[in-house]
Amino acid sequence: MGSKSLFSLILDSIPPIHKEGYNFIAIFAVTTLLLLIIAPSFFGFLGIVATIWCALFFRDPQRVVPVGDNFIISPADGIISKIETVSPPEELGIGNEEVIRVTVFLNIFNVHINRFPVTGEVTALNYHPGKFLSANLDKASVENERQSVVIKTKEGGHTVVCVQIAGLIARRIVCYLEEKQEMQAGERFGLIRFGSRADIYLPAGVSPKVVEGQTAIGGETIIADLKSKATARKGEVR
Repeated sequence: MGSKSLFSLILDSIPPIHKEGYNFIAIFAVTTLLLLIIAPSFFGFLGIVATIWCALFFRDPQRVVPVGDNFIISPADGIISKIETVSPPEELGIGNEEVIRVTVFLNIFNVHINRFPVTGEVTALNYHPGKFLSANLDKASVENERQSVVIKTKEGGHTVVCVQIAGLIARRIVCYLEEKQEMQAGERFGLIRFGSRADIYLPAGVSPKVVEGQTAIGGETIIADLKSKATARKGEVR
């Protein structure tokens, strides 16, 4: 009984793998097998490490999503690298009134499954081919390959935009959404392979509940509250 419980505990601690990762993991595993045959010491060890990393990259853990149509939640795991007031790019089609943009930067060790940021309807999808600059650069928002998702929120009919941005290593953006599709906050809608960034454009007058440098958990961390009139939070490293 004890060993069975321990085995179950181990299995429960292993997150499922997203289907997008199956082919990559298979390629890494076969390459590792060949390396173990040819050079079983150093290169074989590197192959094992790389295969484990690849499997972890495509992990797809369950998340506890905050309940409430008024919550805008993080679409990705990562660091809140920047919060700034900007004029939205013309390509988004949401006007030129300044709004707050919250940027989540994902490194190669973060979960890369993207989750829908707020309950509502997809009103527009725009794919833009571009460069593969480092995703932490400001100009990555307008120069890198990206997929924008314009959302009309169920709460109040606000406009929220989520942009998947490819990075220096990321070479493919995956988005499963369709226009007029209704989604719940926290539902999976895509991923970006091998390092990337996600931008969230908040509605005018809505302040963020996160601060720069904070670690965000996709599907769980509340980025903003559509009902809140509070000003932006402040934080400090301790």
